[in-house]
Order: sequence, then structure tokens, then C-alpha cells
Amino acid sequence: MDDRYGTDVLADGWRKRGVPTTTDVAAQRDLVVEVADDGYCGAITRVEAGLVELEDWKGRRRSFPLGGGFLIEGRPVRLVVPARAPSGPRRTASGSYAPADDRARTALPSRILVEGRHDAELVEKVWGADLRVEGVVVEYLQGLDRLDELLAEAPPTATRRYGVLVDHLVAGSKETRIVDQIMRGAHGAHLKIVGHPFIDVWQCVTPAAMGIRAWPQIPRGTDWKTGICRAFGWPADDQTDIAHAWKRILSRVTTFRDLEPALLGRVEELIDFVTEPHARG
Repeated sequence: MDDRYGTDVLADGWRKRGVPTTTDVAAQRDLVVEVADDGYCGAITRVEAGLVELEDWKGRRRSFPLGGGFLIEGRPVRLVVPARAPSGPRRTASGSYAPADDRARTALPSRILVEGRHDAELVEKVWGADLRVEGVVVEYLQGLDRLDELLAEAPPTATRRYGVLVDHLVAGSKETRIVDQIMRGAHGAHLKIVGHPFIDVWQCVTPAAMGIRAWPQIPRGTDWKTGICRAFGWPADDQTDIAHAWKRILSRVTTFRDLEPALLGRVEELIDFVTEPHARG
């Protein structure tokens, strides 16, 4: 028969049994935490004078004393001042070693074109430092159907290559047919078009980074982003709500480890393509 009171109530630590353990966590920028007392949830924007500032999904900011009283994914934590970064080689968010002189170089003629504003923001957050050092400019492409027009206005050449990142590029899709047609055209030799297999770039953020087991399944006929917001219990009444939802998701990304390999590999391909020696002129 089980003893509901335990084996020895006088044993060491019996008062702490069942009480969640509070762990120390460095208050790093963009870390999402919840205030235990009132449920306020936001991403860390700065740490200063013993205070941590949080910004919620509506852009509202509040400051709280560093220390206990916070939750991460429901677990109690104590926010502490981040340790000073050690001297020596520094890594960028993409995992690359940052050069000693990381000033932006003069922009190369070659470009990386990214379909979708959210996609462009994600590329900037993870690879921005590397691209500025390389002198590669990332441009927002307003839809794959606009690529032909752009290529006609400013055709790529051997020294002005274009790398293009496309959403949901899978076999048999409309996007794949458009890409095949473009690559068979006059500009294909100086063009590289790649894509990830996900419905939307939101899914390129790993479930682990989001604190979930898997991205929700959205029924056919329901706008995917709207469905995701509702599945998470977030507002989804207009584009402002969608923009705030993306900001919340983007705040979960701090390094390349927070992204799916299917996106990581494709972006690295494009960077290699536009920075090859013969593409620099």
C-alpha cells in the first residue's frame, strides 16, 4: 500500500518536496519571460541599473527588478545580469566567427532577394552581421511573380548575381513551375533560386525555440497565419495582430540553432553563390 505521506517526514529536505526549484537565468536580450505575479509576458529589451525591461507583443514596455518572480515556459526563474562576453573570437548569430574588423564593406553588385517581409527580417536577424561584412545586400521581393519584372529591369550578369529565397518551394507546386520557367530563361546562368518546404517562414523557427512540441495543424480553408494565432490564443483580427504575432515569434530566435536545417542550408547556398570570387568581378 502506498504511503501518501512519504516514508520519512523528518528526512532532510522534506519541506522542499514538490516545491518547484528556481534557477538562475541570464537576462539576455530577446529572451521571452512571464511575470509570475500578474502574468505580463514580454521579451527582454535591456538590463540597466538593476532593472530588466520587457516588451510585450503590443509593443508596450514595463520594467521590473532583476531577481526572482519570473517564469519561462511555466518554470520559475531568477533573472540575473548576463556575464560579460569572454575575450577572443566572437561568433555571430549564424555561428560564424566575426572578423576583428567587422565594419560593413562596400556593397557588392550581387544581391539576395527574399520573398516575404517576414522572411527578410528573419534572414537579417540571423545572417545580417555576416552579410554586412561580405557587402551583400538583402532585398525584399514582393512575390515570386514579380521576379521576371525585376530581372528585365536589372538583368543579372557574371559579376552581378541574384540569389532568391522562396517560400514553400515543393515539387508540383505553382512556385516550382514558375522557378523552372525562370531558370530556363535568359537569366538562369547568373541566378540561383532556392526555397524551404514549409507553408510559411514562421514554421522555419523550431518548435523547441517556440516552447512547443510541434506547430499546430491548421485545417484547409483557414488562413494559415490566422489559424496559428488562434491556436496560440493570440489576437488575429487584422494585419496589425499578425505583425505582432510575428514579432513575438521572431523574438524567440537568437541564433541559427533556433531555425530548421531546411532553411539554414538554403540561405548558406545563396550566400556562397553571390560571394564566389568570380561573382565579385
